Amino acid sequence: MHPEHFLFTGTEGGHMSQSPGQLNSGGDAACELPRGNPPEEQIRRLLGEIRSVAIVGISDKPERDSYRVAAYLQRQGYYILPVNPNVSEVLGEKAYRQLTELPEKPDAVVVFRRPDAVPEIVEQARQVGAKILWLQLGIVNNAAADKARAAGMIVVQNRCIMQDHLRLQTALPDP
Repeated sequence: MHPEHFLFTGTEGGHMSQSPGQLNSGGDAACELPRGNPPEEQIRRLLGEIRSVAIVGISDKPERDSYRVAAYLQRQGYYILPVNPNVSEVLGEKAYRQLTELPEKPDAVVVFRRPDAVPEIVEQARQVGAKILWLQLGIVNNAAADKARAAGMIVVQNRCIMQDHLRLQTALPDP
């Protein structure tokens, strides 16, 4: 049993009760706390080094977070590579069914998929040689993150790349 795993099993006196559990067990919602995220200064450096970003699970619907984040990154000068088998184009860029179909290696893979989809994404990210795996806010899979790190990737979990960019960019000194 790991202290970073909790299973929310219902309410007790109007409050959510927590009991040790495993991710994705039963029909209850599970919450896994991320471990091993890079420090703020390293995240700031990463955001400055990244040029191309594969957005896995991107939607072509402007009201979805994945679309808004990708549009923001594109406006900031990042080259986005949409990955979703259910769309053909997003934000003027051709969409790909999976990471292994990309025409070039992305610097970062940003994930907007459920935690149980992350192990396959890690394997594909490894195959294409991605340097960074970024699991968006609410997405944590420590076992898959450990495999990504073992393959040489830097892993960020449960953080929004757009929020971090907005927050950390304002902290950067003027050139």
